[in-house]
Amino acid sequence: MNATEKKMREPSVWPTLQAHDAPALIDFLVDTVGFTRTAVYEDAGAVAHAQLDWPEGGGIMLGSYKPDSEWCVPPGSFGAYVVTDQVDELYERLAAAGAKVIRPIEDQAYGSREFAIEDPEGNKWSFGTYRGEPRP
Repeated sequence: MNATEKKMREPSVWPTLQAHDAPALIDFLVDTVGFTRTAVYEDAGAVAHAQLDWPEGGGIMLGSYKPDSEWCVPPGSFGAYVVTDQVDELYERLAAAGAKVIRPIEDQAYGSREFAIEDPEGNKWSFGTYRGEPRP
């Protein structure tokens, strides 16, 4: 295994969020944004667990909002940065689909090209080319 392969690992940190209407949020993230629906498990009419993968790497987990559970994440309180090499194409597609753009696409001083949207639950999603700094 060379140094580059060592630095490219499968994600072992999974951001999580909850939604008032998890099936609708899943549809938005898959059909409009471009995530892949990898797993959706339901329990008593609610989404108990869903895994959505980003085609370029990483993913999220989400489920129906459960205000009385020990793992409660209020809908609309989530924010994520998603790396993509197709940032301009994604921006054009999401804007054309009517996604709520909260920050138009632009080049950043730190070398990234980014934009941000808000999903139907109020969560913030930033998409850009910045991959983070190399691991030591």
